[in-house]
Amino acid sequence: MTSLTRRSRCTVLGAFAAASVLLLSACGDQTDGDKGSDGSGSSGAGGGGGANAEAPLFDLLPEAIQEAGEIKVGSNIDYAPIEFFDENDEIAGIDPDIAAALGEVLGVNLTFSDGTFDGLVLGLNNGRHDIVMSAMTDTKDRQNGISEDAEGGADFVNYFQAGSAILVAKGNPEGVAGVEDLCGLTVAAQRGTANEYLLDAQQETCDEAISPMINETDSDSITALQSGRAQAVITDFPVALYNELNAGGGDLFEVVGEQIDAAPYGIAVKKDNTELRDALQAAVQEIIDNGTYGEVLAKWNAETGAIDEATVNAGE
Repeated sequence: MTSLTRRSRCTVLGAFAAASVLLLSACGDQTDGDKGSDGSGSSGAGGGGGANAEAPLFDLLPEAIQEAGEIKVGSNIDYAPIEFFDENDEIAGIDPDIAAALGEVLGVNLTFSDGTFDGLVLGLNNGRHDIVMSAMTDTKDRQNGISEDAEGGADFVNYFQAGSAILVAKGNPEGVAGVEDLCGLTVAAQRGTANEYLLDAQQETCDEAISPMINETDSDSITALQSGRAQAVITDFPVALYNELNAGGGDLFEVVGEQIDAAPYGIAVKKDNTELRDALQAAVQEIIDNGTYGEVLAKWNAETGAIDEATVNAGE
């Protein structure tokens, strides 16, 4: 279902609370209540202050970005292990670490600002962000601005790939092996995502209806699974795997079945900002070639999402 509008949006956290489980999951609705390491709603990734004109790809950047010394990144920072606030209230995850690596080769800081997922492309197109980096799946609908969460459309520099997965309670008490086994169960997913659309598509095939639990944030879905209010969650594969390995010391959840419909994540750039788009494409390819990209993915046990070539608008 790579044609669906997919939301698809971390170092493993060192410790989980012993008395209460820290659920590491996703897509928070934090709107303008932005927060970051300095409490201001943003956090830098990619080195110290100012620009480094000696960086290998600095000259590829638009002049305005060179002068600013930063690229403003819109993100929904509640989707471990892709992007999240860690126990020290610092922005962490795959996207911030990749952004830091991009900043090194481009010679500017990539500064993250937190907001609601479905407003990120709108924020890009009205000038609030220079780019969006938020586990956003590249689709034709998003490129063309057809989907509700991509008003104005965007170009996408592809840097990762992931599909959906099914997360259940440890021991898989309902015996779920794939989407066909979700019929008759209460299944949680995040609103407006391909995971919700996958649930809806499966519903059409069921003799015994799924009871959908559609949440504004992915973390609410994970909480519902932990509390027993849901019997399964459909979420992005890296998020499901991260929770399987880490939530409750690995004793709470497990991923069942295969990854479903893997598709590329993209860094969204305004369609008329081709200079920045091309600079980012070159930077993604540079960190793939120099090995930094692979080190980041290994740090987060996310090698299954690795790509070999930075592409533009490869989504379907």
